Amino acid sequence: MGFAIAERFAALGAKVILIAGPVSLKCSNPLIHRIDVVSAEEMYEQTLLYFGECNGAVMVAAVADFTPVIVENQKIKRTTENFSIELRPNPDIAATLGKLKRKNQILVGFALETNNEDKNAQLKLHRKNLDLIILNSLNDKGSGFQYDTNQIKILDKTGIICTSGLKQKSEIAVDIVNKIIEAENFISGLS
Repeated sequence: MGFAIAERFAALGAKVILIAGPVSLKCSNPLIHRIDVVSAEEMYEQTLLYFGECNGAVMVAAVADFTPVIVENQKIKRTTENFSIELRPNPDIAATLGKLKRKNQILVGFALETNNEDKNAQLKLHRKNLDLIILNSLNDKGSGFQYDTNQIKILDKTGIICTSGLKQKSEIAVDIVNKIIEAENFISGLS
């Protein structure tokens, strides 16, 4: 979904910085500057590095909320005893950018939910100071990860402003980018 959104913005003439985790997807538009990262910490650092010079950010990556405290360099052999892994929270990229966001920047997040979907997405939008949030559901067949299709709801601070049926991700990207442009124009008008 992130690559489809980046391609759509670039097709409209925007210079795009795409910070991507380990994926085999390729970018085709020369207006996309791709930065590859392998950890949540690297994504956090790169996002902070570039956010100040951008008109906004669309945070599509499904960054893990937690990471192991100790990372082993060797295989952990099986034993007959239980094994525990201590986890620590990863930095919250969306919340950090929400605190740094200027009046004329737009901040868009994604929420993958499984229950109380609309309510949880709305809470996340407010808590992280987002302008829009794109709601994905694991309950929608053919949507999200490992599919070329998706089905979304777009919410702003007032509630749901757009609902899509199941479509190709490239088509969903058009819907998302159009709503971001509408919101960005509104935000620019306030400055």
